[in-house]
Amino acid sequence: MSLRHPLRSLLPLALALAVAPALAQQPAPPAQAAPPAASPAADDQDDGDDQATPPAQAPAKGKKAGKDDSADSKVPIDEIRRYVAVYNAVKQAYVEPVDDAKLMHSAIRGLLFDLDPHSVYFDKADAESFDEQSRGNYDGIGVELQRQPDGTLKVISPIDDTPAARAGIKAGDLITAIDGKPFKVDEGDNSGPLRGAPGTKVVLTIVREGRDKSFDVTVARETIRVASVKSRMLEPGYGYLRVSAFQADTAADFETQLRKLKQQAGGKLRGLVLDLRSNPGGLLTSAVQIADDLLERGKIVSTRGRIAISDAEFSATPGDLLDGAPLAVLVDAGSASASEVLAGALRDNGRGRVVGSRTFGKGSVQTVLPLDNGDSVKLTTARYYTPSGKSIQALGIVPDVTLRAPKSDKTERPSYTEAALPGHLHGDEEGAPGSNAGEVLDGDGPIASALAELKKPTPAKAPAQAAKAETSEVKR
Repeated sequence: MSLRHPLRSLLPLALALAVAPALAQQPAPPAQAAPPAASPAADDQDDGDDQATPPAQAPAKGKKAGKDDSADSKVPIDEIRRYVAVYNAVKQAYVEPVDDAKLMHSAIRGLLFDLDPHSVYFDKADAESFDEQSRGNYDGIGVELQRQPDGTLKVISPIDDTPAARAGIKAGDLITAIDGKPFKVDEGDNSGPLRGAPGTKVVLTIVREGRDKSFDVTVARETIRVASVKSRMLEPGYGYLRVSAFQADTAADFETQLRKLKQQAGGKLRGLVLDLRSNPGGLLTSAVQIADDLLERGKIVSTRGRIAISDAEFSATPGDLLDGAPLAVLVDAGSASASEVLAGALRDNGRGRVVGSRTFGKGSVQTVLPLDNGDSVKLTTARYYTPSGKSIQALGIVPDVTLRAPKSDKTERPSYTEAALPGHLHGDEEGAPGSNAGEVLDGDGPIASALAELKKPTPAKAPAQAAKAETSEVKR
């Protein structure tokens, strides 16, 4: 199915806003000693995989190449000598022989390890898994993860209707071992053992806030075919549309489901609840497309990095598929990255009210760089900004209407935010009022609250004008 607005001219550079290894990416050509000049690759599909090779020493947009840029491009000879000395010492004196390839592999992983939580080295198998999950089809348990500095894996969110979700895995859970094997601090991305043939089982050791001891959960692997968009009518005239992740076909599926809701409503909806709770992100192209589907005009998102190819700005084209009907965007602490882009675009343009809990706060862009041996490097290359020009890095989207979990559940809620990740990029408004960690909002209670908000008469307001915050408790 063709998309309503072709994105080839809109998105000359598709950047991934991924939180976890299961998310999507912007690929680049294999690393070479002397990269060619920038040139977009031919691609007739709007799948977020348009490619461009960055110049070897491209200056940042708006900056002039000069002394500072030249200094950045110089090879640090003293540091390289120091590395070689340590490398030789390990080769010659370590208590057991060490394979050259393994040692170099560890060194490259270490190069990325302390940069930020989202820059990581992928083995060939992990890189292939990363690619296929962005297409929405892979063999595993169906969970979005974030590697922690101690090697453990934090659950960003279980994917709807997958073995992980059915086994009771929750957002914020910490996986400390797989099949009884604990993780090592320096092994990089270590989610590979979660993958496997359908029908096989894996045992996860879980630490959950609110429980005194760790516990094991057995999960059966299966082929995960993630339906990223679901919809239903809440009541006559009012629709509900759930987007659980942003994959290659998500925007097209969104349009299909929205048309179905309109038909069920007799041709026009009176309002829509767009549910982005625990949506960890994915392809930026899909988030931009959906924003475009709901906006008549205005900016959607911009990205800024150190080199010009990382700078981009995306704007809406005329045509609102919802025909101006009221819109409530439901978010929580598990809403991250591309879902924050969508929520921010709709709120800043005055198109809808954001309801729920403060979002995760991942305002950085990752670019995946394939290497000549089949491995890949996922590197943070830019920050993104909402239409009002604000960075949400380590802050998140603060809702117009804040929902709270029932008091009985609050002891189970972890501190769940980008700002809590060791080594995270500093945010422009980190620590500002309202920057306390959000909550994960489960169940149908938040949907009912968003629907009630949707029915309230809302006075017209200028784009990017923040609504007065309200607070209510979610009832289940």
